[in-house]
Amino acid sequence: MVRGKLWGIGLVAAMAGLPAWMLVGASGELSAQTDRRDPGEACAALLQIGHPGIELTGGELIAAGPAPAPPGSAAAHLPEHCLVRGMIDRRIGAGGREFGIGFELRLPTDWNGRFLFQGGAGLDGQVTPALGTIANSGGPPALARGFAVVSTDSGHQGSMIDASFGLDQQARVDYAYNALGEVTAEAKRLLAAFYGSGAEYSYFMGCSNGGRQALVASQRLPLEFDGIVAGDPAMSFSRLALGEVWNMQVLARIAPRDEEGRPIYSRAFSDDDLRLVKESVLDRCDALDGLADGMINDWQSCDFHPRELVCSPGAEDNCLGEDQASVLDDLMQGPKTGSGRHIYGPFNYDTGIASSAWRGMRLGTSQTGEPNSADSSLGLGQFRFLQLTPPEPDWNPLSPYDLDEMLERLRHQGGMGDGDSPFLSTFVRKGKMIVYNGLSDQGMATPHIARWYEDMVAASGPDAREAVRLYAVPGMLHCGGGEATDSFEMLDAITAWVEQGEAPERIIARGDTMPGVSRPLCPYPAVARYLGGDPDQSESFVCSE
Repeated sequence: MVRGKLWGIGLVAAMAGLPAWMLVGASGELSAQTDRRDPGEACAALLQIGHPGIELTGGELIAAGPAPAPPGSAAAHLPEHCLVRGMIDRRIGAGGREFGIGFELRLPTDWNGRFLFQGGAGLDGQVTPALGTIANSGGPPALARGFAVVSTDSGHQGSMIDASFGLDQQARVDYAYNALGEVTAEAKRLLAAFYGSGAEYSYFMGCSNGGRQALVASQRLPLEFDGIVAGDPAMSFSRLALGEVWNMQVLARIAPRDEEGRPIYSRAFSDDDLRLVKESVLDRCDALDGLADGMINDWQSCDFHPRELVCSPGAEDNCLGEDQASVLDDLMQGPKTGSGRHIYGPFNYDTGIASSAWRGMRLGTSQTGEPNSADSSLGLGQFRFLQLTPPEPDWNPLSPYDLDEMLERLRHQGGMGDGDSPFLSTFVRKGKMIVYNGLSDQGMATPHIARWYEDMVAASGPDAREAVRLYAVPGMLHCGGGEATDSFEMLDAITAWVEQGEAPERIIARGDTMPGVSRPLCPYPAVARYLGGDPDQSESFVCSE
């Protein structure tokens, strides 16, 4: 059956009140009624098969052409496709604010039989174009590869860093997980109506919050997706948020104060301090994989501790103050319960600690008591509005609090949306999932994700290792960037695994900051180790523990 010519069968059937198979002859050829149907008419007619609670708009056929691209980057060529937009369960919520689950679906007329749910970013709030943009890939988006693609705003409208929607109960539920199920169901209904049959394979792919959503999909919708890619996932979201606001209190111990007594976070560590830490980490851990190349592959064996850099008596340069070393250690360990268990963390030491991204996350650049770090903006905002139950918009991160008691306030939202359940016994029976994280990710801790992976295998059975794999990317910051081979094809890897049974034993990675260099990404707990030969080529490395 040729997928590219099946548009309209199910739509004609739906409008005629007939099952789609009645419009296809015994030979599989389209009936004359469907064969004459123009794809533009079929696209527009999708709007006529709505149902209660669903508002559909668009219904327009988009001609093939270039996709919008950021300045300085090449535009991908998109195929002819049907564009439908929709709103599910529009309503008035807390504070008289209008809510609803917005989505966008793009259906190529030359379809490859695959469906992709494109994950969101930040706190969502916007329906980003459903092009199937693939994080860390230099290749064309999924739509240009023939996938049908859907995206969503997760149930509220606003800025991607505005957490005020968390004042509304249903908006919290929609953002946590409900929008994923609602949009998946509606997208698959419209897809089947347009093409005459459902997708042969369904995929979910996202990074950051999209990575959290990908994990939530495996945990709450275990039968909906054949393949999932979760990049740099914001898993344990409520605990991660607690870690971000806790960082502010930790840094305040050493940050100089303004005239009003407010900490100036950016001055807690200088750029020279952070470069010193980076170079010291490389000196200690770079060659553990057999090659000193500026990348720490064997991150699990790296035992650097900032106490090694404490100034000796009388020294002032090329060293850290004792209080700086203590604070840095706390930041990298993350908050702990009263019994000593990690709440979120620890973070591993890697080259990205000297990057502007790490500074921007933890310290910011403000030279006043008005902070501008990501911890103090996005982190604090979503903690106050979205994670605390009840929400507390004026909560002061520098006020005294007990971490164990705070966890009690977080468990309500965390139980809905954290995306860190280890029990995947249904998903792993038929699905495949790739999880990856940058070892220099300034927000997401690889050791925390690895701990979840081990818990998942223990809870779901040893066969889970053959269905879910975790990859750590040396030097990579959040969803890309850094001194790293941060370009790799996860969509190709997951489709080959799902459809041909080709398990990704090693995924080849390259990067703009390292021209001519390639490295294998290895499934945890294996790491890339240098065997000999050309140090720039992935063939010179083997994946081993």
